[in-house]
Amino acid sequence: MEDDAPVIYGLEFQARALTAQTAETDAVRFLVGTQSLKFDNQIHIIDFDDENNIINKNVLLHQAGEIWHIGASPADKAVLTTCYNKTSDSRVVSCAAVWRMPSDWETGNHESPDESAHNPQTLELLCHLDDSTHGNAACVLWEPMGDGKRMISLADNHALLWDLQESSTQATVSSTATLEGKGQLKFTSGKWSPHHNCSQLATANDTAIRGWDLRTMSQIYCIENAHGQLVRDLDFNPNRQYYLASCGDDCKVKFWDVRSVQEPVKTLEEHSHWVWSVRYNHSHDQLVLTASSDSRLILSNMVSISSEPFGHLVDDEELSEGEELHQEDKGKEPLKDSVVSTYEEHEDSVYAAEWSSADPWLFASLSYDGRLVINRVPRALKYRILL
Repeated sequence: MEDDAPVIYGLEFQARALTAQTAETDAVRFLVGTQSLKFDNQIHIIDFDDENNIINKNVLLHQAGEIWHIGASPADKAVLTTCYNKTSDSRVVSCAAVWRMPSDWETGNHESPDESAHNPQTLELLCHLDDSTHGNAACVLWEPMGDGKRMISLADNHALLWDLQESSTQATVSSTATLEGKGQLKFTSGKWSPHHNCSQLATANDTAIRGWDLRTMSQIYCIENAHGQLVRDLDFNPNRQYYLASCGDDCKVKFWDVRSVQEPVKTLEEHSHWVWSVRYNHSHDQLVLTASSDSRLILSNMVSISSEPFGHLVDDEELSEGEELHQEDKGKEPLKDSVVSTYEEHEDSVYAAEWSSADPWLFASLSYDGRLVINRVPRALKYRILL
């Protein structure tokens, strides 16, 4: 099989929730949550065997309801959060909860791999992140690189900072922030910044992006009309602390320097429909993934606004004479931004894209029809970045 060929996995239910298993840094593993109204929903644990180019799966039951958002603990492989819909008193309510995978899910008591699908084990509920006074949960964010004890839930117009107790069976709200303004304001998504000692949060509501200081729970910046229509997703540059990417229903992806928010630093207009997800590569921040309901996934090389705008710079001592001349030419002007690849293996809206937490050159995308596709960064670009 050709090394760069995509690997496709089909779920039998519709799905829009995807995350890499953050605490797993050895195996390439993704978690997918399903959206079925008729049947019990499931979490599919997808392991990708890079050497043999095959996918191994395990299925766990999530009987609480259809999953809209999923997040993996940064410290404990077995712990995850979901935001899900359930019906109560003929109303649909969005809830959030913390779950633990059964301890033997990996070994499973299964004679054959397919048995886990026919006879799946159930997730163990650790605690609810529901506060009856604070509306419907849109997403739960774990503290980046944290000990798995702090998280934020965005519910209607509230951001709640939770502390998980020792055994994770109880969570308490330590502080809250509220979106003030006219009309029914509602958070659509958010991202916890890995910089500034994890003390900042960015949120999206309607067409605005806001920054919050978690120590005081107060607003620190606001980009009023960041997009022409709804802002769908945000992500922080892992290496440049003030850089933030956003995407939205105006089909655009924008890059911001939050110190000066009048204009975006850069705008991408490659998609032809709403852009649902934007993700920076965790190691090489010039690589940016965007997923859209135009059924496409686009990998861009945003090198001019990355932490290495002149490419990979090498110390003079490491170079021989011939290389030195080449290095001088290379260092004169910033490299050009470009679209690296457009992936068209999906036939439905692509709602999520995530980089692997174990292999920086591997990523997964998920479309609503339940198709999960695993792709690699093209080899030529990989070597150009590394060498």
